[in-house]
Amino acid sequence: MDERRLIELIDEKKYAEIKRELSDMNEVDVAEILDPLDAHLTLLIFRMLPKDLAVEVFAHFSKEQQLGIINSITDRELEYIINELFFDDMIDLIEEMPANIVKKILRSAKEDERKLINQFLKYPADSAGSIMTIEYVELKKAMTVKESLCHIKETGLNKETVYTCYVTDSKRALEGFVSLRTLVTSDENMIIEDIMEDEVIHVNTHDDQESVANVFRKYGFLALPVVDNENRLTGIITVDDIMDIMEQEATEDFQIMAAMSPSEEAYLETGVFTLARHRLPWLLVLMISATFTGRIMGKFENVLASIVVLSTFIPMLMDTGGNAGSQSSTLIIRGLATGEISTKDWIKVLWRELAISFIVGVILAITNFVRLMVLEKIDIVIALTVSITLVVTVVSSKVVGGTLPLIAKKMNLDPAIMAGPLITTIVDALSLIVYFGIATALLGL
Repeated sequence: MDERRLIELIDEKKYAEIKRELSDMNEVDVAEILDPLDAHLTLLIFRMLPKDLAVEVFAHFSKEQQLGIINSITDRELEYIINELFFDDMIDLIEEMPANIVKKILRSAKEDERKLINQFLKYPADSAGSIMTIEYVELKKAMTVKESLCHIKETGLNKETVYTCYVTDSKRALEGFVSLRTLVTSDENMIIEDIMEDEVIHVNTHDDQESVANVFRKYGFLALPVVDNENRLTGIITVDDIMDIMEQEATEDFQIMAAMSPSEEAYLETGVFTLARHRLPWLLVLMISATFTGRIMGKFENVLASIVVLSTFIPMLMDTGGNAGSQSSTLIIRGLATGEISTKDWIKVLWRELAISFIVGVILAITNFVRLMVLEKIDIVIALTVSITLVVTVVSSKVVGGTLPLIAKKMNLDPAIMAGPLITTIVDALSLIVYFGIATALLGL
C-alpha cells in the first residue's frame, strides 16, 4: 500500500480494508505512509491499528506526530502505549517532549518505571547511560542450559534482544555472556558457568556515545553491555540505537564543518529564522576574521602598486591553499571520528602531510610555471614568485589542515570545528604573507 492507495480507501470509507492491509505491513513502512497525512487522518488510522502494531508505529513517528497523538488520545490509551514501549524508546520520547507532556507520560508509567526514568534522565545527554535500555536477558552462572532457555521463553518477548544473554552475580556485577547459539547447541544439563565467555567488552554509563559507536564499529556487535563504576550491569545498547547515534554524529560533524551550529531538527520542519540563527554566528566570526586578509593586503599596498600584475594571482593562490587545507582537515576529521587516527599519531600525521604536500606542491608549481611562461608570457621572476609561493602555500595549508583537528581533539573540542571555512580563513592570511614576502625578496620591492 502507498499513500495514494490509502487516501482512496479513506475516501471510500473502506476502513476494514485499511486495517487489514496495514496490519500485514512492517511498522516502519506504516509510519512512513502516515507521515504526509494531516493530524486528523493520522489519528484516525492510528486508532484502527492493532494495539501491538500501533505501539511499534508510534515509536517510529516523528516528534511532532508523537506530540499530536499524545495530545489527542485518552489517558488510558497513552498508558497502554507507554507501558508497551521499549524502555529506551520511552526515554527518547520523554527527552524530546515539552514539560507538560512529560508529566502526562510519567503519570501513565508504572511506579517502578517512573523511578528508572528519573534515574536515566540524570545521565549526561550524550552518554552511554542516556541511550541504553534495561530490556536484556540476565542469567546466573549456576543455571543450567535448560533453565536458561525456559527463562528466555518466559521473558524474551519483552526484551530488545535475546541473541546475547548476560551473566551476573548476586550483586548484579557483570561476569560474562553467552550467545543464544551456544545455548541452543549445548547439552541442556550443562551449567552456564562452563559455557559462558568471561572476557566481556563493555562500556561505562558515562562514556561518550561517540566512543560507544567506535566500539560497535570496531567489533561489529549486535549489543553492548553498559556497567556502572562498580561493574554492575546497568543496561545494554543495541545496534539499531547506535546506528541512530552514528547518523546524528555524522550530521553534527557535517553541520560544524559547514560553519553552522548543530541542530537535530529536519530542514523542512525548521523555521527560516531558526536556520538563520544556526548559520549566523559562524558567518560573523569568519567575516570578522577575514578582515585580517584585508589588513595584510593593505600593508603591502605599495608592492601591489609597483607591480599590478601580482594582484591577478592572489585568488588562485588563496583558493589552492584553501582547497589543499580542506582536503587534509576532512581526512583527519574523518579518521578521528572513526578511531583510525588518535592524537598520539600527530607525528605520523605531520610527516605524511609534509611529504604529500611537498609532492603535490611541486607538481602544481611546475605546471603553473609552465603555464605562466608559455601561455601568459609572464616575466620569469614573477612566474618564479608565484610558483614558489604555491609550493609554500600548499605545504603550509596541508600541515595546518592536518594538525589543527588533532589540536582541537587534544583540547576536548569537536575536531569538525577545524574544517573548511576556518582552515580557509587561516590559510588565506598565510598565503598572502608568504606571497608578498617572496615577492618583496625576489623583486627587490
